Amino acid sequence: MLTIAVDTMGGDLGHSAVVEGAVQAIKEFPDINLVLVGPSEVIRAELDKHGKNPNISILHAPDVIEPSEVPTTAIRQKKESSIVVGLKYIKEGNAQGFVSAGSTGALLTGATLILKRQQGIERPALATLIPTHSGHSLLIDCGANVDAKPSYFLQFGQLGTDYMKKCMGVENPKVALVNIGVEKEKGSVAVKEAYGLLEGAGLNFIGNIEAREIPKGEVDVIVCDGFVGNVILKFMEGFAKTMMAMLKEELLSGTMSKLGALMAKGAFANLKKRFDYREVGGAPFLGLTSLVVKAHGSSDALAIKSAIRQSVIYARTQD
Repeated sequence: MLTIAVDTMGGDLGHSAVVEGAVQAIKEFPDINLVLVGPSEVIRAELDKHGKNPNISILHAPDVIEPSEVPTTAIRQKKESSIVVGLKYIKEGNAQGFVSAGSTGALLTGATLILKRQQGIERPALATLIPTHSGHSLLIDCGANVDAKPSYFLQFGQLGTDYMKKCMGVENPKVALVNIGVEKEKGSVAVKEAYGLLEGAGLNFIGNIEAREIPKGEVDVIVCDGFVGNVILKFMEGFAKTMMAMLKEELLSGTMSKLGALMAKGAFANLKKRFDYREVGGAPFLGLTSLVVKAHGSSDALAIKSAIRQSVIYARTQD
């Protein structure tokens, strides 16, 4: 039976949101087990609000790693933290995946030290599905590696291609490299060298892509370093929220616009859902020997449930 460990510490909304999300996930996937990692008494009190569930158990971890802590030091010193306990639980073969909304740096460092990288992978990459006009594209890396060597870009493209094939059912994923122009000669030294590596790797590499072309969804795997990827991701999140707020203001500005808004209410609700990060839930670290998914720090119950769903889908493709 598939088992996913879920960190209840580190998220902005506390244990209640994680526990509620776990309960919702079990309703969607009644054939899996969830292990909630954190202070047992607190978790048990939250679980009691939802009633007992034989598919949900608790793994005691009294400590938490704060985002302000130095990742390497925290991983080595805080052996009873939820991140360390959860990752060791996977290493021992007790679970097939780990979901956490805690410190990204600590999660990546801990996963690399405890679970190790896949053979041939120099650095794990954080990958997330972003909404586009045609569905979703995979943005890799979006925050794990601020500085990247040319070989990292190649590996990101390979990891992203594998993910889109197995998890999203894309037969021959199109891969593109984020750059300031589509010309092969554009960009930094590292990016230009990465272009050559991707071009000769046997991937469905279509060349460079400018940021303005990303929302069209004509590319399946968008390759960049973690600095650029994180900027793209957070700009898209902020832009979507701002545009929805501006649209709401305009629709409520007069009688006629309110009438039009009422008639198009369903369409606006669908559009909002497409841009809601909670529907995706999290971003997996690709390139590790086991599945680790980083959920958004401000994840609510829906986002946690979606992150667990993503973990289940990914884990089942590895069978």
